[in-house]
Amino acid sequence: MLAWIVLIISGGLEAVWATALGKSEGFTKLWPSIIFVVAVLSSMVGLAWSMREIPTGTAYAVWVSIGASLTVIYAMITGSEPASLIKVLLILGIVGCVVGLKLVSDSGA
Repeated sequence: MLAWIVLIISGGLEAVWATALGKSEGFTKLWPSIIFVVAVLSSMVGLAWSMREIPTGTAYAVWVSIGASLTVIYAMITGSEPASLIKVLLILGIVGCVVGLKLVSDSGA
């Protein structure tokens, strides 16, 4: 269970580093660049650690899905990306797939 918690946190950190990367403007802004480096290293360490218990394919799919979903949600909330019903539904589909991967992983299927 701890591996899943670490994986979820690492997925959240993926959204942090992706957002910071965009705000760093090619690493020309100091604080977004520092946030990027710290978040990407922490995210990767968490992903690697969680893959000791979670199969690589499942862990990577969950990590990317969480990061991508949170990145889009943050962009829509802050207004840097337009929100739409279809985007929200697609994000819900991604989240549903992540939950499905967790359930299938636990069942041993």
